[in-house]
Amino acid sequence: MTGHQAPKQPDKLWSGRFTEVAGADLNRFWSSIGFDRKLAAFDLRGSIAHARMLGATGIIALEESCALIEGLESLQEDLATGQVAFLEEDEDIHMNIERLLQAKIGSLAGKLHTARSRNDQVALDTHLYVRENSLHTIRLLARFQQTLWTQAHGHIDTLMPGYTHMQRAQPILFAHHLMAYFWMAQRDIERMQDGYRRANISPLGAGALAGTTFPIDRQQTSAELGFAGVYPNSMDAVSDRDYVVEHLAANALISVHLSRLCEEIVLWMSAEFGFVSLSDAFCSGSSMMPQKKNADLAELVRAKTGRVTAALMGMLMVLKGTPLAYNKDFQEDKEGLFDSVETVQASLQHITAMMAVLQVKKDRMAEAAQKGFLDATDAADYLAKRGVPFREAHEIIGKLVRICLESGRALKDLPLAELQRYHAAFAEDFYTSIALPTLIGLRQSEGGTAPSRVQEQLDKGRTCLAQTEAWIAEKQAVS
Repeated sequence: MTGHQAPKQPDKLWSGRFTEVAGADLNRFWSSIGFDRKLAAFDLRGSIAHARMLGATGIIALEESCALIEGLESLQEDLATGQVAFLEEDEDIHMNIERLLQAKIGSLAGKLHTARSRNDQVALDTHLYVRENSLHTIRLLARFQQTLWTQAHGHIDTLMPGYTHMQRAQPILFAHHLMAYFWMAQRDIERMQDGYRRANISPLGAGALAGTTFPIDRQQTSAELGFAGVYPNSMDAVSDRDYVVEHLAANALISVHLSRLCEEIVLWMSAEFGFVSLSDAFCSGSSMMPQKKNADLAELVRAKTGRVTAALMGMLMVLKGTPLAYNKDFQEDKEGLFDSVETVQASLQHITAMMAVLQVKKDRMAEAAQKGFLDATDAADYLAKRGVPFREAHEIIGKLVRICLESGRALKDLPLAELQRYHAAFAEDFYTSIALPTLIGLRQSEGGTAPSRVQEQLDKGRTCLAQTEAWIAEKQAVS
């Protein structure tokens, strides 16, 4: 007998063919109950649907079906009240629940697994988990959007510099900037909704890989569990983890979007920017430097993007070398999934709370917008609208900016006579045309930063929020 083996223990539910079992260390290594206990509620729900189908089809007696359901519902109550103890020796959530059911109703519990494999059982549990958490993440995204919308609505007249390459570029409204994140979140919602559709398919009844000889009714269990249909191929049903990858990918993009916002919050809160102030509740101080107020929540959410994107990469690597159909590799789909879901949902919850009480320093933003030649593009456009080729206008304004930098002036400070030495197209209306309120108001192209166009975004955003709320209510009603 090798060192990692131990005398046969007769308590494994699959041990009939075996004469030796893994030792304690190996058993701990491959046991999944430490993390797949999170699937307990889903496993019980799927088992109830399966037990009901077994009775309805006559595969087992109706009274046996009822007894199984009664025992499973009792376990649901135990789980809800924290009275369930899971054992590592039972390997995974499925065997733990069967063992617990056996303690309640005796050997009849063994009939629950008729026409079912742990392969289609765990696929079902994971589908239910992804489906439910897609809904919850969409709810949190909608709350985040609502907070952004409310802040934007209150700052439709707040000027700030817009940036490219982290250099001041053109003046924008703060509301316009916030709504950029609103639309990122909208795409996140739409990705989650699209992924929900592919997660909303039942694998139950696929068995280990080839289906079953019992006269099961897959449509019955699918309908009871609120699925839109069943997998048409039993091998695909137990080996598909595309819906997990899609969910992880959607989470990764959510995390990246939050990280981008957090990066800006950290910058804006610095003395160098001074654009915003955060509530103390979302910050920390320094153990050495009494003056410090650090944007710790924003920094932490920014860092957590690494673990969320790593979960996606890990899942892709799990799948890349797995032949059809089920493989033990698929046990590795859960820890990364659970961590990704919990990290993204917690990040959304806390960032939403932080943004709801964000204090904006309007005067500081407006002051910054007055500096850095944010009117240079419009000065070039001024000449172009008067027939000067844009490339020539660009060069003229570039020379004027250089002169201003050397003399410590702004474009609006240059006398008309000096401007006209560079081109006769300059006139008195040049100064009003490059005033910041004018520049903002003139950006009337669809999706631009003009107040009227930002108001259009706010109106569209309100419609999107209502549509998301209706979608959630519809899916909640059937799932």
